[in-house]
This record gives sequence, structure tokens and C-alpha cells, in this order.
Amino acid sequence: MRLTRPSSGYEGLGAPGVRWVEIIKSRTVVATSVAVLSAYCSASDASAQTAAASAAPPLRVLVNPGDNSEQSRVVLYSAWKVVLEQALRKHATAGLDVILSSDATADLGSTRSKLHDIFIAPAHVVGSAVRYGYQPVVGLDKPVQAVLVAPLNSSIGNLAQAEGKRLGLPLQDSVVTYLVRGEVNAANTTIKSHFASVYDTRYQDALLPCLQVRRCDVVAVEKGVFERWVAAGEPVKAIMESKPVPGLSLAVRDGAKTGAAILQGALADSQPFANLLRSENAKAVVYTPADFKYVATLGYFTPRALPGANVVDAADVAQLLQRGGIYVDTRTEAEFKVGHVPGAVLVPYLEKSAKEADFDGSQDKFDLARLVPNRDAELIFACNGPECWKSFKASKAALNAGYRKVHWFRGGFPEWRSSGMKFAGANH
Repeated sequence: MRLTRPSSGYEGLGAPGVRWVEIIKSRTVVATSVAVLSAYCSASDASAQTAAASAAPPLRVLVNPGDNSEQSRVVLYSAWKVVLEQALRKHATAGLDVILSSDATADLGSTRSKLHDIFIAPAHVVGSAVRYGYQPVVGLDKPVQAVLVAPLNSSIGNLAQAEGKRLGLPLQDSVVTYLVRGEVNAANTTIKSHFASVYDTRYQDALLPCLQVRRCDVVAVEKGVFERWVAAGEPVKAIMESKPVPGLSLAVRDGAKTGAAILQGALADSQPFANLLRSENAKAVVYTPADFKYVATLGYFTPRALPGANVVDAADVAQLLQRGGIYVDTRTEAEFKVGHVPGAVLVPYLEKSAKEADFDGSQDKFDLARLVPNRDAELIFACNGPECWKSFKASKAALNAGYRKVHWFRGGFPEWRSSGMKFAGANH
């Protein structure tokens, strides 16, 4: 099996023709020789290392196969699980804890809290992971583009002409929706203001009937889905395309006990990985952080200000805590356990509303009764950085409930951790 870099369309990938697999194989041979020599020199040391490995916690792996049917999602998840289990077996890893995800919203948050050691996910999730301390390892050579599609006989020919029309989208954190939202924002507008209504569905193929019955005027899907519709004779046309982004990719957390070099070497010689590539009709490519630069800048960033609230940074939070301020962590319990500000109170914000300043809070759940009853208490709301809307929404809910000293820590736990402040949790 030969792993190559993308042939075009990316920056900073080095000279063409480099045979990455040869480099990895030579590195693997050296590593294997050293391991064999060490084993012969000291059998007792090998036994001790085995015992230590068995006592170590397993690698936490999240697999999000992207916008596929449920059956395809399970098949891809199972294939990646087998790939990792067999590829890493000879490296004496402590084991794998692999989970299947269908919630890219939660996945984006967990990249910022470093909840998992390895992500196998679409480009926007891996792009977020790369921004927060992960290294891309390998991916499928199946770039993704978002396409706005209209009926062939429609008068709509571009994004501007779609103003005031009805839009069909996959769920809001689908890579397709992520890309479309970025392109619409680049046109100096928003999905909510540009379109009369938005119809959401989990699977992209469900958007074709939306066009056919005229419930949608335009829909957003992957270019590959659009091309499949055209090949099947569907009377549709593309009116806008995003830039391409990497396909499903694997990234590993910096500092994980099984790092990028080991994973690259293991996958280079993996027959299950070769089988996976064959079933997906894809080649394996090595991606670099530069390949995710475009998609990583399209995140749903929160506003820089919130009327009625005081926006604070890590140093401000430290001072507030010293004088009795209450830090309200609005993330999930799992994220809280991995790492949190000492003394923080966990009050999760269950978010279903759009990631917009004029969100509909009635769609969400936030237990205001778990806050202190004193409306003059100094409350600090935080979650997972500028892209996390939970603390913004919780701050607004507290203001609406009559709390008068609301502090919004926009940078949240990632800023606290990167500033060198002490924190509690499993990753401490």
C-alpha cells in the first residue's frame, strides 16, 4: 500500500514524488530492531513494560463517519475500529476505547477540551482538533465540497438570486452546512437573513425530495451527492460551490502515548486499512495542519461582546475567584471530568438553538434553579472557547433572569489551561 500526499490544491506539502510509505517503513524497521534488541537484553524489563502497559488507561478514540446513512455509518465505524485495533496491537498499546458519534456539535466541543486521544472525523472536526493541539496523521483522498443545488428549470442561478428563497440543509454542524455557512458569511450576509426559511434533515439524500415537492428552492449537499443525482438523471444544477476540504481524516492528540509517527508506521503496513481504502474506493494521503487552515477558520465564532455582561479573560477570572466569584461551567459532564477550573460549578447548557446572536433560547435547556438565588452574586459563565456558544447563551439567560453581575469568560477553559493556570480533572 502506498500513502501519498495530495497531488494539488494544498500549500506546504513539500516536493512532489516523496514516497511517504518508504520513510515510515524505514523508521518502523529501526524501531522494531531496537525493540527486539532490548527484549533479548532484558526479558525482565520486557515483562515490566508489559505490566505497565496493561495498567495504563486505554486510548480514547472517537469515530464520526460524517453524513452517511445509519448503516454506512456503522460499517465505517466498525472498519476503523478493526484498523486501529490490529494496527496498534504489535505496539503494545494499553487498549482502545472506541466510540461512534453522530453529533458533530459535541465533537467540536470535545476537540477543545481534548476529551479524546484520537479523532477520526470530517474536516471541520479535525480542523478544530488541529487548532487545539492535535496532529493530522492520515486521511482519505476524497475531498469534500459543499454545493448549492436548485432544480434545472429554476430561475435561480447564483447565491445572490437565492435571496428570500427556501433553503434545505443537513444538520447545523454537518461539514456541508459548515462550509455553506462560511461561504454565505463571506458574501457579507447570514443564512438566517438571506433565506426565507431553512429546512433541516439528518441525511443529505432526504433533501432531493424537498426539491422535488417544491418545499425547498435550493438545497446544500456534498458535491459527490450532487454528481450522483445528476448521473441518475435528476434535473438539478449547481449554483454555488465551496472550496474543497480534506476527506475523513485521523488526528492524534499531542502528547498521546501513541503518537503520530507510531500511527503512521502502523497504518502503512496495515492490511485492514488497505481493505478499508479499497471498500471506500479511496487512496490514503498524509495531511498537514496547512490542509485544514481554510475549514478551521469557518467556525461559528461567538460575538465579541454581550450587552449587560462583562467580557473577561483568564487573569480577570482569577481575580474574580479570589474575591468569591462563582465559576459556572456550562459544558458536558464528560468534558468537566477531563479538566475544569478548580471550584467550578457544573451547570450544563443543553443546546439545540442556532449558533447565532438572536438564538431562540426556548429550544434549549438550562437549569437556572441551580444558580445561587442572590441576583447580586458575581457569576462567571464559561465553556470551550470563542467557538462555544453555551456560555454566551447561559450568560444571556442569567441576565434575562435578573442577575446583575454576569461575567462572560469567552475564552473559557481552553484559555484558562493555555494561560498556565492550575486546573483539576483527569488530564491534570
